[in-house]
Amino acid sequence: MAKGKTFSVTTLPGFTAIALTTFVLLYAPIVTMVIYSFNDSQSVALWGGFSTRWYVEAWDNTQVQEATVRSLVIAVSAAFISTTVATMAALGTTRRGRFKGQTLIYVMINQPLMVPEIVTAVALLIFFASIKVATGYTGLAYLILAHSAFCVPFAYLPIRARLEGMDLALETAASDLYARPWQTFRHVTLPLMMPGIAAGAMLAFVISLDDVIITEFVKSAGQDTLPTYMLGQLRRVVTPEVNAISTALLALTVLLLTAFFILNRKRD
Repeated sequence: MAKGKTFSVTTLPGFTAIALTTFVLLYAPIVTMVIYSFNDSQSVALWGGFSTRWYVEAWDNTQVQEATVRSLVIAVSAAFISTTVATMAALGTTRRGRFKGQTLIYVMINQPLMVPEIVTAVALLIFFASIKVATGYTGLAYLILAHSAFCVPFAYLPIRARLEGMDLALETAASDLYARPWQTFRHVTLPLMMPGIAAGAMLAFVISLDDVIITEFVKSAGQDTLPTYMLGQLRRVVTPEVNAISTALLALTVLLLTAFFILNRKRD
């Protein structure tokens, strides 16, 4: 009996054309943006020669500097808080047997992913506005807490996936050898789940860094982050400076992804 051929989606008619079209639509705008970030002209549509002028202007721009520092402070803080909460939630929902209400807990944790971001932003605006009125405090803590709440599910998913792929045998063996729960977690569970924690933290950092909607609703006057500053500039006058800032953010994201893959390869 002849052996049947293995099905491959790449053999379907039109697959190559569709794949190439998809990649062009995805990356052509990004490549164009990067190229025009080196445009010497004031216009974003007319090429005026190669120059790093807009990178220099962005670097010397006080507003860009302040917005960048503010964005990094918020993103690092939100990534740390959300990853810590997500780690505890993942441990509580995976390192035990099935329990009543487990599905509801999954839904509650992942709720920010299922609800439109504008709804979350409005809810946070109302919640924090009442606190601002009651306390008079208008600092960055509101943005950090808002970003942290929104980033929890993004950090939770890779951590939970890592824990579900881990065998309980090593933790059980540590317990059999009279290791205390904290010792088992510190020396066995935590090292094994670190790739998932690193992935969750990186994802939460990137999500927080480029968030616009929640930031626009929650921030107070003078608390522009880099994305909201760029949005404000696009409303006024568009210059290649915005392209330069966007290219810098793209480079930062690529560096984070590269570092994560290298870290994962070394651990594997």
